[in-house]
Amino acid sequence: MAAVDFYARGARTSRPYLLVPRVLSIGIVLCAMVAQVGCLGPVASREYKASDVPTEFLLGSEDQIEINVWKNPDLSRVTLIRPDGYVSMPIIGDVQAAGLTADALAAQITERLKGYIQNPSVSVNVKELNSYSIFVLGEVMKPGKYQLKSYVTVLQAISMAGGFTNYASKNRLQVVRVIESPGHKRQEIHIPLRYDDLVSGRGEPGNIVLASGDTVVVP
Repeated sequence: MAAVDFYARGARTSRPYLLVPRVLSIGIVLCAMVAQVGCLGPVASREYKASDVPTEFLLGSEDQIEINVWKNPDLSRVTLIRPDGYVSMPIIGDVQAAGLTADALAAQITERLKGYIQNPSVSVNVKELNSYSIFVLGEVMKPGKYQLKSYVTVLQAISMAGGFTNYASKNRLQVVRVIESPGHKRQEIHIPLRYDDLVSGRGEPGNIVLASGDTVVVP
C-alpha cells in the first residue's frame, strides 16, 4: 500500500504537465459545443428590418428582358442577362444588369445613351424570370433546388419541400448565404434559426426572406 501511495503522490506532484493536454482537450470540446454562440466568432448579422424585404425583383443571370428605346428599333432588343451579369447593347457596349431592378437598369441605359442620342427614353420589361432559386437540404421530405418566380420566406421554403421528416432538429435550422464582402470577395455566412421562434414570431432574425442562392439546411 505504501508503494501505491508513493506513486499516486508522485503522479499528483511531479507531473503537472499532464494536465495541459487534458485542459486543452476540455477546451476543444467546449469550443465545439458552443460554436453556434460565438466561440468561433459571430456567424452572421441578425439585424433584419421590414425595409430589407425587396418590393421589386432584382435582375439576375439568365433572366430574359426586353429593352425598348423609344423611336430606336435598332437599339431595342430582347436579350438574356449573361452569366457575368451584363447585357450587351449597341453603341454603349456592356451594361451591368444583375443586382438591379428593371427601372434601375432602364435609368442606367438612359444615362449611357445621352452621349449618343438626344433625350433618350428607355424602358425595361422582364419577360422571363430564371435567376431566383433556393435550395432546401437535410431532413425535409423533398430536398433539392427550387426555381421560383417570387420571393419566399424560410417557412414557405420548408413548406414547399414537404415539411420536416421525423428526424429533423427543427430548432437548429440554418440559412447559408453567400455575400460579397469588401474587395469583391465572396464570403459564406450561416444564419442560425429556431423553428419555434419562426412560428411564434419571437426571436431574431425571424422568418427572413430568402435571397437567390440561399440554402436552408435542416439537420
